[in-house]
Amino acid sequence: MLFEKLKIKKIENNAYPMGLLLLADETIEAIERYLYDCTVYSVWNGLEEIAVFCLYRQDAKTVEIKNIAVSTAYQNKKIGSFLVQVIKNLAKEQQFETLIVGTADTGQAQIRFYERNGFVLYDTRKNFFLDNYPAPIFENGKQLVDMVLLKMEL
Repeated sequence: MLFEKLKIKKIENNAYPMGLLLLADETIEAIERYLYDCTVYSVWNGLEEIAVFCLYRQDAKTVEIKNIAVSTAYQNKKIGSFLVQVIKNLAKEQQFETLIVGTADTGQAQIRFYERNGFVLYDTRKNFFLDNYPAPIFENGKQLVDMVLLKMEL
């Protein structure tokens, strides 16, 4: 896929692609806890919306990726890595110094993805999935409990 053909648009009208957002988060309720405090971008290949990401300003120096999702049909085509680079560039343009992201401690594929893209593990949000979701969530046969945090210095 030619990444130059992808169009990245900041969503201004609250027409959020909930189907895509749900690929990276388990419930609409969880998404709505951060969505309206984020800057949300959609990614188009010309005809269809194929990805989305949400950026949350933690403070003057730190921005967090709250959600990043690629449509199932477009996964494993390096679009996620391309989006991390786009996010890194956006963060630098906005004078942020640190980019962070969180994922389940059981999500080894996700952790490896972020590490391959320049992030390093630095903290854990204990009991995050127990405290923030009404029902247990399982991934790879294990219940999600803690969120690991990864960061990248810009």
